[in-house]
Amino acid sequence: MPARKAAQNPAVLRTTLQIGRYIVADPQVCHGKLTFRGTRIFVSDVLEQVERGLPWDTIVEEWEGKVPHEAIAEAVRLARESFLEHAAEYSGPGRRRAG
Repeated sequence: MPARKAAQNPAVLRTTLQIGRYIVADPQVCHGKLTFRGTRIFVSDVLEQVERGLPWDTIVEEWEGKVPHEAIAEAVRLARESFLEHAAEYSGPGRRRAG
């Protein structure tokens, strides 16, 4: 289960959801979308680069080292786990592939 880290200022009602070592969802950063810890880099943007077949070294360079290989691997692993967890939703009866 992901850990939650309370805001340092108790007057601010927010919680950072730590998804993994590198991936977080913070309501105060990019409207709570998944980003890499300490950045405003969307996990979805990096996964799109992986999908397009960009070499991981290129991805690391394009983000100026702010997204290391280990962070990319974590994003891919978590995306795979999420897909497997929800696979039945994609392949149930009557479902058609978008295309």
